[in-house]
Amino acid sequence: MNVKTTVTALSLLSMLSFGAFAATPISAGQAQGRQPIGSISVSKVGGAPMDMRQALSKKAEQKGASAWRITEARTGDTWHATAELYK
Repeated sequence: MNVKTTVTALSLLSMLSFGAFAATPISAGQAQGRQPIGSISVSKVGGAPMDMRQALSKKAEQKGASAWRITEARTGDTWHATAELYK
């Protein structure tokens, strides 16, 4: 049980530190009034849903976006996500 607690704590801390540098996910409501600047897609074989979020954040930041919103997502053996980018 102690190992699970440690892994969970480290995961949460890495999410917090990663989020401080990357573009952030927003909801459809939060996207209202923001200027869309394009879209991105990411795909990967295997991995976890958090991998998808990190890949979207990294790619959005590289494109100069401050926020992104998932418009399509599929999971399974291979996952894929498409997101709208915002300033």
